[in-house]
Amino acid sequence: MARPVAIFVVMVLCFQCRIGAGSLSMVLDIINTATEITVTLAKAWDFVDQNIDFNDVPLPLLHKTENKLFGRIDRINNRLSELASRIDEIGTASMTTLLYNLPERVRLELRLNDLLDYRGRIETSYLRMQKYTKHDNYERLTLDDFASNVISHESNSIINLLERIHRFVVQDGDEISEAGLFNLLKNNLMEVEGDMRCNTKQSPQQVLYNLYNAIALTGLKGYTMIQFSYMVLRLHGKGNFSEEVRYSESRYAERTTEALEKINNVLKTTRRDYWNCDPRKHVKGDTYVEITNLLQGYVQNEVDLNPEGTCRENCAEYTYTKSHGCYQNLYCRQQRSCSGKIINCQFFDSDMWICNANPLSQRRYEYIEFENGRVLGRKQGCNYGTTKVDSWWRWLFWHCSYCFCLCDEQGPMSDRYINMRSVISDIDNNMVVTGLRFVKKNRIIHLQIQEGQLLPRLQVNASTIKWKPVEDYKITDRKVFNGQDYHTLTWEKRAMDLDDLEADDGYVVTGVRFKEIGSHLNFEIYTTKFDFDTGKLKPDHCSWKDNPNTDAAPRKPRSKLHLSRPDIPMRSPNPSIPTSKSDQYVEFVNTDIDRDAAQTTVPFFDAQKLEQLNPVPLSGAGVFHKGRPNFGGFITPKIITFDVSKYLKAVFPRVKHKVIEVK
Repeated sequence: MARPVAIFVVMVLCFQCRIGAGSLSMVLDIINTATEITVTLAKAWDFVDQNIDFNDVPLPLLHKTENKLFGRIDRINNRLSELASRIDEIGTASMTTLLYNLPERVRLELRLNDLLDYRGRIETSYLRMQKYTKHDNYERLTLDDFASNVISHESNSIINLLERIHRFVVQDGDEISEAGLFNLLKNNLMEVEGDMRCNTKQSPQQVLYNLYNAIALTGLKGYTMIQFSYMVLRLHGKGNFSEEVRYSESRYAERTTEALEKINNVLKTTRRDYWNCDPRKHVKGDTYVEITNLLQGYVQNEVDLNPEGTCRENCAEYTYTKSHGCYQNLYCRQQRSCSGKIINCQFFDSDMWICNANPLSQRRYEYIEFENGRVLGRKQGCNYGTTKVDSWWRWLFWHCSYCFCLCDEQGPMSDRYINMRSVISDIDNNMVVTGLRFVKKNRIIHLQIQEGQLLPRLQVNASTIKWKPVEDYKITDRKVFNGQDYHTLTWEKRAMDLDDLEADDGYVVTGVRFKEIGSHLNFEIYTTKFDFDTGKLKPDHCSWKDNPNTDAAPRKPRSKLHLSRPDIPMRSPNPSIPTSKSDQYVEFVNTDIDRDAAQTTVPFFDAQKLEQLNPVPLSGAGVFHKGRPNFGGFITPKIITFDVSKYLKAVFPRVKHKVIEVK
């Protein structure tokens, strides 16, 4: 009789080996491997499905038949081992990470723990089967016992372990104990806080996809053991098992289809963006860089704020002025003067004690204490001593008050420049962007790219991954121009647009840059068309993508992200979380007057390397703000991975081979 063998073909995204885990190439490797295994199993059955009573076969001939069978199975083992070397280590590591990041979600923790346990048992049995197929000196009783345990009705048999894992994947319901594993994990990965979101170093979609891939490989190993077991038992005359084999094949196809449908539905609604959480400890220049002295708190007497040297007005009248001198060399001679614009002056009290900061630091003052008891900044000691500063009366009519203002001063103490030159990967050598980070060089903040060579089916050659050096230029160099090579932040031009940008279908991110739109700095991505099957870029088909919307647009104008009384970001007791959404903008401002005496420019820039556990090409990128209420936060890059759910398919070709009943 003819017996069809149902083959499942699963497209799953796996973890990166040397040429790029998390790539669709591994998906196709599993497809090809599944096909090869099924065909090889079908041919292996030809050694078993003979009209022979093996009890009457001489032992040497039986050993020869066993060796042929084991040789076939050994080839299957070699192919699975090749795949496992690229999947199992990261798959297990991912599950372990997820497990230890869910201490308060006990039921989910137990489910993940069980999953690791079941996979471990299947892997142990599979390794034992590999040994059996490589050596011919094992007793028949040993092989029969192994095969019987694999297909037995015991709860810990391979057949039942596969069913348990499958229930973890496909279950769904309102209760957490009934919900499918991927839905539970998706909900936790979508949270913006917590170790799970921060420690995976992958987009939420990739975490689920890679986890599914590891589970799919476990299922393939289990299926191979089941087929091997039936072959051994038939070969040793323990029965025909035709119906059992047919059922195991159909059940395998059912599990694959159901799991694939479940993961596909979950992946379609799972986020694909990835960004860095705050580090445990911030290090200037390593985990963050900052704009310095853009707008800084500054104390000056009103007599020096007008060209006439009068005291006829009050501090609030001086909203936009400059320093016109230093009257009688008073306190103005004891501090670093403001040679730029002086903005938004206020009066707090007539007399004060000022604690000057280290002249080599970016601050002017550590704190200011007024006679009425109000303190601006943190009063935590004063290494350079306090200076008493008193307002005075002129001719009994005019009060010459000391004003607290903001200083907008360009110069060597103020790093306020952002690179506007295009940063593009080496397209001629088929390189694409795989990561981003902000760096400061020569007082200019750059958005640096990580690049890698694109290979077929969204692979990235891991051996080519590197950070492209930023351009080494200075604002004082010849033929370097403000507004063309770099952007200078000022009181009037200090807004940065916050956007998530995605490439069109068939395009991949190959570059980034900032450009000016009015007074705003606007983010763009460079995209290049590519061939999915060959991985080749098409340099003649490139374009920049942006969101040119402005806050002055008549319809749906870009909205502003307000920073309310912000303090220095590192002072926050809680880690930063995303606070902005696409199509917003944020202005660089001074820190809060009371909390920090307005001495620091916020937000900072997140300078951590934004790279994934396994580099992949990007379908998009963005910049956003993360922080906490009443803290300045960080401008942070994000990367967006390709939607792998578009490539998930299940195909069930049918391979036939002869089955001859055993008499």
